[in-house]
Amino acid sequence: MIYLVSRAFVALLFLCTLAGNCLGAADYDQLFRQSSDLMAQGDLDGALTLLRQVPTPAAGEEAGPFVSSRMQAARIHAAQENTDKAIAACQEVLKLFPDNSEARNFVAALREQLKPGWHTVLSDTLRFLPSLAKGALMTLMLVFCTMLVSPLGGLLLALGRISTLRPVSGTCWFIIWFFRGTPLLLQLFFIYYGLPSLGITLPPFTAAVIGLGLNYSAYLGEIIRGAIQSIDHGQMEAAKAIGMSYSQAMRRVIIPQTYKRLMPPIGNEFIALIKDTALVSTIAMVELMRSADQLFNTYFNITALALAAVIYLVLTTIFTFIFEKIEYRAGIYEHR
Repeated sequence: MIYLVSRAFVALLFLCTLAGNCLGAADYDQLFRQSSDLMAQGDLDGALTLLRQVPTPAAGEEAGPFVSSRMQAARIHAAQENTDKAIAACQEVLKLFPDNSEARNFVAALREQLKPGWHTVLSDTLRFLPSLAKGALMTLMLVFCTMLVSPLGGLLLALGRISTLRPVSGTCWFIIWFFRGTPLLLQLFFIYYGLPSLGITLPPFTAAVIGLGLNYSAYLGEIIRGAIQSIDHGQMEAAKAIGMSYSQAMRRVIIPQTYKRLMPPIGNEFIALIKDTALVSTIAMVELMRSADQLFNTYFNITALALAAVIYLVLTTIFTFIFEKIEYRAGIYEHR
């Protein structure tokens, strides 16, 4: 009999404890609902007063309401731009649970906000520059490969355009007409995505060089043709009069005189080429623009785009200076 009474008493204590815990959970739920209503009404101080009513849990007690209340209080303090109190609320959680990732990350973010602006920009710059430098290197490789291909292609198209052979001049005219009349982006799409349907699959870098080379060859072809035809016709007659053939006259007399006239428009084309390389990001190439876009989409930090703009400006400035020097050297005889 005594054993049964003792067992009943223990069961009664357990039920009372369980009822007390359920009542406490219900009270916490009501408190959180009230604080949410106050925040919705704009009464942040009232919400903080309610959240502060959640006591620090004793050993073995449920700590969920305490952690939730302190983290919500930290967010309210942060919204009020009271960073010190927000950090203090997180520290209450970390004092009991040092491994709480939410509190640690929030404290780190708050302390990052306390740093001066220049420090943040410098930190972002050091973090983004390695990836942007790799992208810039790929951009330069595309530019140099295109600069090797397109002048030669442009010269051949220009000579073909002024040829007296109708099939040759007609073919060169069609090539120039087509590649100048369609968007570069469409040409890149066709070379990289369209040619595989014809059984021709090219790697991204090769497809980019071919697309850029053909497009800029068409533009340079017209520039070179205009420069050649701007030379007085008497130069060709004089060259033939001393026994030169047509090819010798073009190589030794006519074309050398076009160098100074060619430099400004060709320089403009190659500066535009640096920026047009951004289009190859659409065919799975990771160059400067693609690198900046990936960093921005990952971190949502405009510093990546600003750094990319600075790198583009540096590259175009360097190329502008180089072409000005070449233009001066090409026309040095005119400065004597």
